[in-house]
Amino acid sequence: MHKKLQVSNNTAIKQLIYSHLLSALSIYTNTDSILSRENHKIPLYKSRDINRILYISGVALQLSKSQNRNAIEIACAIASHLSANCGDEFIIEIVPPGYIHFVLTDPILAAWLQRLVEGRWGEGERGRGGDGESSAVRGFPALRSQCVAGVPKAAFGGKLPPKTCRPVVAPGVRLANPEGERGGQGEGGMGERGGQGETLIENSSHLFAVQYAHARCCSLMRLAEQEGLIQLNEPNTSSGMFCVISPSSIAWLNCDRKLRSCHSASFRLISQLVQVVDDLECPDQAGSVNWEKAAINLSQAFEVFWCNCRIWGEVKITSPELSQARLGLVIATQSVLRFLLEEKLAIFALVEL
Repeated sequence: MHKKLQVSNNTAIKQLIYSHLLSALSIYTNTDSILSRENHKIPLYKSRDINRILYISGVALQLSKSQNRNAIEIACAIASHLSANCGDEFIIEIVPPGYIHFVLTDPILAAWLQRLVEGRWGEGERGRGGDGESSAVRGFPALRSQCVAGVPKAAFGGKLPPKTCRPVVAPGVRLANPEGERGGQGEGGMGERGGQGETLIENSSHLFAVQYAHARCCSLMRLAEQEGLIQLNEPNTSSGMFCVISPSSIAWLNCDRKLRSCHSASFRLISQLVQVVDDLECPDQAGSVNWEKAAINLSQAFEVFWCNCRIWGEVKITSPELSQARLGLVIATQSVLRFLLEEKLAIFALVEL
């Protein structure tokens, strides 16, 4: 079983590293003066390195200007403190002229992935409504048609989709606008391109692909339950998420404490999950995020993963732990895709097509 690291208190990896940096800086120098000069931000960003999860901070370069000291010297002092307190979580490197590199270790990734699988993420985002429910599930009418845009209610996991969500259809298909004859400026219109009583969902082919990836995840999870790899409860009615009852913890790591699912496609998917959750949980640090692009990138990474990393057949027979670890990535992806679709894009997160 993977070690329960401090990730249990920080959903986003960026949050975790940021908190460590704040702790180190509070010992090294006056953190408040640094933050006030830099608009309350410590420079930290995720690298696009495809072979590892790498974060880079230029805080030592920032400090060197105000303290008139060598950036490498400052970086080494900060790194020494970090290595002593969180060496199990990161490999810390100093790169000239004074950058601090944080390379995530496999155990911390395993702990973080387990948190996604358990559904213990996005709590701050989902809890902002004040009633324990996400904005996507509040305000359901007491009675609603059993079909939405021609799709049976059962396709939404037995619950009706959020009222604020919009349908996305296959490319080129037009939906009648039930709210009014004008599809953009008129009262009751959906505010999207269209006209003469019809509404056309822009970029529908891309967004439909995201829905398809979500539905594929749900299908694989149900099949895994039928095959005895996992045991699921019914989708949570407030979040729309499947929850894994058994096993209680996925064997992400092998005996050498390395990730079992080490294929490049697996790592690409993990990297995308890390990036999306960073953007969701660190809005002040993420800046302006194109959520549609984020959802498309994640769904594409999942498709590449699914094409290259099999769960069934010989893999399940010869290496059930690997099969289960890959399934864990499917569950984590479903969790994040659902949140993006319903909360950020206001689109139905179908569980089957």
